[in-house]
Amino acid sequence: MPVVDVDPDELRELTGHEKTDEEFVDDLFALGLEFEGETEDGDLQLEFAPDRLDRLSVEGIARSLRYHYGDARGVHVPDTNDADWTIEVARSVPDERPYVTGAVVRGVDLDDDALDSLIQLQEKLHATMGRKRAKGAIGIHDLAMLKGNAGGDGDGNAITYRGVDPEGDTFVPLDSDAEMTPADVLEDHDTGRTYADLVAEYDRYPAIYDDLGLFSFPPVINGRRTEVTTGSRELLVEMTGTDQWTIDRMLAIVCYALSARGATIEDVEIAYPDGDADGASGADGGAGADGAADVEPIAGGSDSPTASHPSAGRTLVRPDLEVTEKSVSHDRIESTIGVSFEPDEVVDLFERSGLDATYSLGEDVVYDVEIPPYRVDVLHPYDLVDDVGRAYGFNDLEPRYPDVGTVGGRHDRSRLEDAARDSLVGLGFEDLLNFHMISGPENYDRLRVDPGTDVVGGGEPVEITEPYSEDYTQLRTWALPSLLMVLERNTHRAYPQDLAEIGLAAERDETENTNVAERRTVAGVLARTDASYEDAKARLQAVCRDFDVDLATPPTDHPTFIDGRTAAIVIDGETVGVIGEVHPAVLVEHDLELPVAAFEFRLDALE
Repeated sequence: MPVVDVDPDELRELTGHEKTDEEFVDDLFALGLEFEGETEDGDLQLEFAPDRLDRLSVEGIARSLRYHYGDARGVHVPDTNDADWTIEVARSVPDERPYVTGAVVRGVDLDDDALDSLIQLQEKLHATMGRKRAKGAIGIHDLAMLKGNAGGDGDGNAITYRGVDPEGDTFVPLDSDAEMTPADVLEDHDTGRTYADLVAEYDRYPAIYDDLGLFSFPPVINGRRTEVTTGSRELLVEMTGTDQWTIDRMLAIVCYALSARGATIEDVEIAYPDGDADGASGADGGAGADGAADVEPIAGGSDSPTASHPSAGRTLVRPDLEVTEKSVSHDRIESTIGVSFEPDEVVDLFERSGLDATYSLGEDVVYDVEIPPYRVDVLHPYDLVDDVGRAYGFNDLEPRYPDVGTVGGRHDRSRLEDAARDSLVGLGFEDLLNFHMISGPENYDRLRVDPGTDVVGGGEPVEITEPYSEDYTQLRTWALPSLLMVLERNTHRAYPQDLAEIGLAAERDETENTNVAERRTVAGVLARTDASYEDAKARLQAVCRDFDVDLATPPTDHPTFIDGRTAAIVIDGETVGVIGEVHPAVLVEHDLELPVAAFEFRLDALE
């Protein structure tokens, strides 16, 4: 889950409320943001669900609090000035990254805190909606350092988004003093090496030029010439990506954050090239004005045209701050939340959520709800119901028995799980609850396990078709990777660290009617200077005694563990898990500098 560092003094200034840090923490929890601690500088660390990307900055969090306090109501859309700048897209732009958007921001006042917040918002959007820059990447530039060439009609200023040969034009990237080609950046620059895989297979690389030359190499790095500092007062925000809707929504979030600082937003025209390589019109019917003329390639770069741009012939005016609408019925709101509302009360709750709503009377009241452009999370009427519930206050809901003929009770599996958890806690383990989703490298590669093998954790993965994040692409096949990730993130804490988890594991199994075999698994790790196989086995034996089952531990091999210090877990004659000392290569991979002993087995073996 994303964690945002927020300066409480900034919250006080942006909300206009002189509240204590504790009061802010309580108010933010009501909005769904959980307090995770404080930084060394006293900033609040807030974790929140990744759907509310507008809260990735202190400005977005302050806006939500102002609605919560009743200081703001309904949809707010910043005014924009007419476009003076144009981003012209050449046919030579890489086919793999054809889309661009942008805005000019004037009158911005960037002190150190505001600049830090802007950088944090940029990086958090990269990590979430931008899929680590693969789907969308943000470039923010000092406008005063740009020289626009003449636009298509001779008025205003223009910059060009185009393709460049890897060994083509040079520029000085951020954090460097040397002129580099794009290929040099990918090979010799730290940031370039980090994001090299995003463009390394392209025939030509994405690049943005002004009249002075190359100044941005998206999605990798900006040029030093246009670096933003606390002295910058006018900014160009450009974004490139694989999907126009995604980068437009990312841009809206950034524009709202800067507008909250008192900045003025100015439109930018995006002129996509006419037709295909032979000059034929290729308009795709998308929003925009008449097609703009193609841009001649700039000397020194690739001038190979693409066959046809997916947005050929379109001219867009950005940022796209259009308000969208969705409808939801009064009955759906009441039946979901379990509270009876008057229609005017529902409208009030929508307005306190930053939305606008009107309703029509009939057999059922239906609300037409206006949604601001930064709310990328509103995809379904239930998202509107959730806003009403949060504005009403979930803590104010009165619990009641459902109108059914039975009363629920604990399932036998739940009783077994609770008993096993009590046993582990009694043995000194700290109980954890981790995500059931994980990435392939975390589940397999970092523990030296190959998918489709017979070892514990080696089952075929259940993969997500369209994952929201590269960090969560499949269901985990075992729980030990999750525990090692926790150890990796807590190397700054005191040892020993004895951790355990009882949770879900799953793998593909064509014998199941769902093609997925799910099970509950028990995993434990002992991280300490004297951790050994014998320590882990002693804990395992104690658990088995609590459940009166027979334990045997014959030697076995497993790539995650040290040869000769690994055994199979056999309970009542059935092999159900593995135990051993974690291999040094796995420890190094997780930045662990002391021994770790671990075990994992099926929960149902204790029945």
